[in-house]
Amino acid sequence: MELKKNQEILLTIEDFTKDGEGLGKYQGFPLFVKDTVIGDRVKISITKLKKNYGYGRLLAILEPSPDRVEAPCPVARQCGGCKIQQLSYEQQKKFKWRQVSNCLQRIGSFPDIEKKMEPIYAMDSPWHYRNKAQYPVGLDKKGQITAGFYAGHTHTIIPNTDCLIQAKVNKDILEIILNYLRKNNIQPYDEKTHTGLVRHILTRVGFVTGEIMVCLVINGKKEQLKHISALISRLSAIPGMTSILINTNTDRTNRILGSACRTLWGKPYIEDYIGDIRYQIGPLSFFQVNPVQTKVLYSKALEYAGLTGEEIVWDLYCGIGTISLFLAQRAKHVYGVEIVPDAIADARNNAAINGMDNVTFYVGKAEEIVPAEYARTGIRPDVIVVDPPRKGCEASLLHTMITMAPRRIVYVSCDPGTLARDCLILCQDRYTIDKVAVVDQFAHSCHCEVCVKLGRIKEGEY
Repeated sequence: MELKKNQEILLTIEDFTKDGEGLGKYQGFPLFVKDTVIGDRVKISITKLKKNYGYGRLLAILEPSPDRVEAPCPVARQCGGCKIQQLSYEQQKKFKWRQVSNCLQRIGSFPDIEKKMEPIYAMDSPWHYRNKAQYPVGLDKKGQITAGFYAGHTHTIIPNTDCLIQAKVNKDILEIILNYLRKNNIQPYDEKTHTGLVRHILTRVGFVTGEIMVCLVINGKKEQLKHISALISRLSAIPGMTSILINTNTDRTNRILGSACRTLWGKPYIEDYIGDIRYQIGPLSFFQVNPVQTKVLYSKALEYAGLTGEEIVWDLYCGIGTISLFLAQRAKHVYGVEIVPDAIADARNNAAINGMDNVTFYVGKAEEIVPAEYARTGIRPDVIVVDPPRKGCEASLLHTMITMAPRRIVYVSCDPGTLARDCLILCQDRYTIDKVAVVDQFAHSCHCEVCVKLGRIKEGEY
């Protein structure tokens, strides 16, 4: 039977994609269906057909999977954030562990990898775990100013001031700001016409310190925020409020933050801890969004590094020095590399406030800095730690790492696919995977972090 667009069929969901879509087969033809889980028997409408696969829209769940739960968020299905909130957390953990295993086996050609994988490091509480939020501001269907999150693959705002994975205090912050905007008739930004003033509301919350930051991203000047003192008065009364800022972004762009920030009240940053390390965090700083699980992840990286206090360590793609400073607690010296100058400025500052003088930071591309310093000094690291962006490492950097031949490589990744690809290159000759840890930092999404320990096969040779 030939399938047609808008045709309604019955389907049993058999698997999940890495993006959290259900996968079923109709007479052997694969169909992807959002908002379904493995084991669901569903009625769908065909929305798109390709040569070898298609997509369907969920119409009804005829027989729910035993792993299906009622999503507690009323807009979970519309919102683009929590794609698998309808799956029990116990099964979310299994899905993520299996996803990492599948990538390492299929892409990395490591058939026996599960023997080296630890049980997943799950969250004790998978709610209200994020320390950073960026809420777009716009108009709802009634023309009222609202804030929330974008629907998946769109810039349509789903109103939501009480997100269940964000810090609880954000609800109070948003209601204060939205009431201020409505009362003073301050219009939200319209990306189609490039008019309106307020684009986003950014919040950061220190989970250890309790410090709070609020940053309004505006398409204009501070003077356009009428009666701003009244807003500052309301926000500054929130317990823990430490920093109130505006960020100016007047470009026609999807980028949320501009480069210019101005402090309206308090400090230009908040502080928080991961373990015993204190960090200053500004509105532009990169900082892991789940500090509780980040401590778990970095502790695992530190364990895999196997430091005794005598090692030279390179930390590549070091950001604001989060992993570097964790490693510096037990290393002789840590060298960090990051391409973003502001991040390196933060890293140097964070080293200073923690009294660490055994850390050196470089600005530049890791694939350029590392070979140049190696050629200049000839110093071989004992350990290399790498935490690249989602696209993984440049091939030239991987080959430099192999040439430098550290005893151990610790690879931290937010993308199991590029992790597996890069580990395949590292393990072609000199290295082997010793251990793998999967850390769930993003409950109800499809994402996780992975930490891999690679050991040199021939320990006595360079």
